Amino acid sequence: MTDRVRRYPDAVLGLLGSVAVTIGTYGLADVPRNDATLERLGLVPMSYGHGKTLSGIVFWLGITAMVVAWVRIGRDRESMSLRAMSTTVLVWAAPLMFAIPVFSRDVYAYLGQAAVLAAGFDPYNDGPAHVPGPIVDSMAQIWAPTTSPYNPAFMLLARGVFALTGENVFAGVMVFRLVLLPGLLLALWAVPRIAEHFGASRRSAIWLALLNPLLLIHLVGGPHGEMLLMGVVAAGIVLVCDGRHARGLAVLGLAVSLKVTAGVIVPFVVWIWLDHLRKEREVSLRDRIGVFAATAAIPVAVFGAFTVVLGLGFGWLNGLAFANRIINPFTIPTAAAHLIAWVASPFHAWNLHEVLGVTRDIGSVVMAVALVYFWWRGRRDERTAMAFMCWAVFAVLVLEPSTLPWYYTWVTVLVVAFTLPMWVRQVIAAASVVLLILFQPDDSILFYKPFESLLALALGVLAAVSLRRRDPLRLTRFCGVLRPGVSPDTRG
Repeated sequence: MTDRVRRYPDAVLGLLGSVAVTIGTYGLADVPRNDATLERLGLVPMSYGHGKTLSGIVFWLGITAMVVAWVRIGRDRESMSLRAMSTTVLVWAAPLMFAIPVFSRDVYAYLGQAAVLAAGFDPYNDGPAHVPGPIVDSMAQIWAPTTSPYNPAFMLLARGVFALTGENVFAGVMVFRLVLLPGLLLALWAVPRIAEHFGASRRSAIWLALLNPLLLIHLVGGPHGEMLLMGVVAAGIVLVCDGRHARGLAVLGLAVSLKVTAGVIVPFVVWIWLDHLRKEREVSLRDRIGVFAATAAIPVAVFGAFTVVLGLGFGWLNGLAFANRIINPFTIPTAAAHLIAWVASPFHAWNLHEVLGVTRDIGSVVMAVALVYFWWRGRRDERTAMAFMCWAVFAVLVLEPSTLPWYYTWVTVLVVAFTLPMWVRQVIAAASVVLLILFQPDDSILFYKPFESLLALALGVLAAVSLRRRDPLRLTRFCGVLRPGVSPDTRG
């Protein structure tokens, strides 16, 4: 054990950071309302006054430690064994399993929709406000009257969690993490296999998709359904690429049943399957028709089965419209609306929501065209299909009405198939740090505060530079100056 600590000090640093982040959440994050658990544990003083200040210091020191460790591991990824890299993901995730829901209150919404279902209401027509109590009190109140956007498999999962924990919000959060955790384990199995299949580095794949503090803290500490979704998607892609197309499509059908966004991936299976057939024999028209039919039918059958079991039809389509309530400038349509309203403000006092309606409609049209274009461009072979699959998912991220940090798992578990150039990895590192700072642990956002935004950008650039260069701030040299008898000019 001591030998491993000496061999992988950055992994240990990240673990200490994860523990600090978890401790800090008890003072900074979204503590359940009208719940006496923290009081019984004697932890209430952490959430106000000096306790809250100390919690904040511990939390942000933990974030810093995890980012520093992640960047240092990323600078020399191949020196760490694959097993050690995978173990590090689990070790960093373990403390976060006990965190207060952080950066988001979505898990309370999951429980709230399940409570509606358990009370005999239809969550696709009735909001959590129909079942008042500590769960609804803990939710972001903007979602209390809204209907569920969650797909049938996810609603069945949520109903099972609520059946076990009832109105106990703390227990509900912990059990939800446990039922989502298989997604992380599946991803640890599948992500390296995707990378290996396409000739990319397995270690780099785990570093990018699973060890990233932004995604790990949001997925586990959040927690979010994407923790399960990413594993199911990655497993489906592995099966498809290994030639088990029907099984892979069934798994992808499960992914769509968890979140409809996964449906963007399914059409690209046509090209992968046809490419595999071309390597065996000449592909006939009958083959093409059969592949097209199977690619459509299998996921639809899986989705239909979950819909029948839940028994609520397609009401989740109503809930998707409520995503428009999220306004942050991290998608092109929303950023464009902000910019247009700001530029026009000296001449015309346009309401931001009026402009948003137009830019988001345009974004939806552009996204639809882009998805068709990327799908058609991916028809050449398996590798091309995978590349344009990544572009299609990325198009959804930047063109839909709103995007949140944990959504990027949709594309990271796919892009691991390719060896990314250094500048792309640097952009990812910078963006991860910026989003970790701009999205606050209490579910607020700092984007509209210029100083904090510039600070986040500066720290993101520092992380990006550090991924290429050791000690870009020359801190080692500065420490050498401070140490008596050591000259920076004479050190080896």
